[in-house]
Amino acid sequence: MSVSTKKPLDGLKVVAIEQAVAAPFASARLADAGAQVFKIERPEGDFARGYDDVAAGMSSYFVWLNRGKESVVANLATPEGKELLTEMLATADVLLQNLKPGALARLGFDFDRLEQEFQSLIVCSISGFGNDGPMANRKAYDLLIQAESGLCSITGSPEEAARVGISIVDIATGASAYSAILEALISRSLTGKGCHISVSMFDVIAEWLTVPLLNHEGNKSPKRIGLAHPSIAPYGVFTTSDGQQVLISVQSDREWKNLCTEFVGRSELGNDTNFSTNVARVENRATTDKIVSDAFSKMTQTQAVEAIQRAGIAFASVNDMAGLSEHPHLRRITVETPNGPVSHPSPAPIISGEERSYGPVPDLVAKEL
Repeated sequence: MSVSTKKPLDGLKVVAIEQAVAAPFASARLADAGAQVFKIERPEGDFARGYDDVAAGMSSYFVWLNRGKESVVANLATPEGKELLTEMLATADVLLQNLKPGALARLGFDFDRLEQEFQSLIVCSISGFGNDGPMANRKAYDLLIQAESGLCSITGSPEEAARVGISIVDIATGASAYSAILEALISRSLTGKGCHISVSMFDVIAEWLTVPLLNHEGNKSPKRIGLAHPSIAPYGVFTTSDGQQVLISVQSDREWKNLCTEFVGRSELGNDTNFSTNVARVENRATTDKIVSDAFSKMTQTQAVEAIQRAGIAFASVNDMAGLSEHPHLRRITVETPNGPVSHPSPAPIISGEERSYGPVPDLVAKEL
């Protein structure tokens, strides 16, 4: 099969008035797919440039989310900045922005004007709580939305709520915005017309919280149980006789029977009404987990893994970042930065017949196009 270097969004022009994580996540994916992304930054730059300095002296966030873009320094509050933005939008396909709601209108670029002057332009606005409602004007960041949405209440140990260990709300919002932009591009190819997309961080994570919310409304409000699953048992971490931790996941009653026969050594438990269904096992979680834990305690990690595999049960090592860094399945890319190359995990999609390359991370250069 021949390998093509042409990318699916070659020729697409994106203007991104963005900072932090959510919008840059979306525009980075557009850039990866071949779009020309102009990242408009204030004279002091995207504040994510200063989050840390661990990636060749640059911010890990900025290096990860801004490869392949062109930085354009502009003060949009000045006549010169507004004129520059108008000129850029005249030839743009997408405007992506995560300014505070109303900020774009105050700069003179309200949605009515954008729709009238740039009829094929796709505008995607990312905000904390959307354009309407009692919290629309609030500033919003990842952890604030984790807390406001209730995500933190189901994350952590029984004793203490916790933040999800990555910027999950920002990433989810960026991914949602990216897919919505792609849908809008398909629609425009049929109608010739652009549109305005509004994506709020709260809406995105609230929709992702559908299962725990419905459980709460069904009088089974989920509790924090650490490295275990609130709706499935056994699904959690167990310790072997040599002190190693293994996480297993039993997804069906058939798998439970296999576990009892091949791993626990008590096949009769597979048909015991206290454990034979997942609902029963969850209701009797403490006893279920003790049965499995006792079996683990009699085996070394090697013996346990062999027995789990015989039973056809899914399992995982409980790794840390050191484990991920050396993981045999970790794919990496290397991107150029103003301070030298940085290697980091590769975007997930692998597209047959396409050789994907990734552009450099832009420096903050005090010039305007």
